[in-house]
Amino acid sequence: MSKALKVVAFSAGTARPSKTLALTEALLGQLGEQLNISSEVIELSEIGRALGASLYRAEAPSEVEAALAAVEAADLLIVATPVYRGSYTGHFKHFFDLIELNALVDKPVLLAATGGSDRHALILDHQLRPLFSFLQALTLPIGVYASAADFDGYQITSDALNNRIDLAVERAAGWFGAAYSKRKTA
Repeated sequence: MSKALKVVAFSAGTARPSKTLALTEALLGQLGEQLNISSEVIELSEIGRALGASLYRAEAPSEVEAALAAVEAADLLIVATPVYRGSYTGHFKHFFDLIELNALVDKPVLLAATGGSDRHALILDHQLRPLFSFLQALTLPIGVYASAADFDGYQITSDALNNRIDLAVERAAGWFGAAYSKRKTA
């Protein structure tokens, strides 16, 4: 068996359950079908209050520091956020403000977002890509946006969304080649 790709997923939903977390878990699950991964999910809803009390990284409590270190050490990031007033939340931005400046250089990042309607879909290209470009991360070409219509409660029910997840994961898996593949090569 191939070695495990360390995947860290940051789900920026502020409540649980969360459509953003459901999308994050679907991406991780599909990625795990194609690649040998070890995964960790960081939920903003669990660290948000402690994060908000940390103006500087040196002030961050252990659970926030562990989340920051996990993101920095990942081989691949999945970053998913709900849309709030046309962008990501302040806590989302604050978390990535505390990441060491060069920690994400050339790190592949699969972008995802959830919103109330399709009119927020451009968050991927107009909000998330510029942020991760500044951090010199490698944003993967296909991100995944999901609207409220793609869910029944917190379950994905849209075939179109599942197809977008499949395509994004297929393209993401291609960046890692045979080293992490679960598929046998001849």
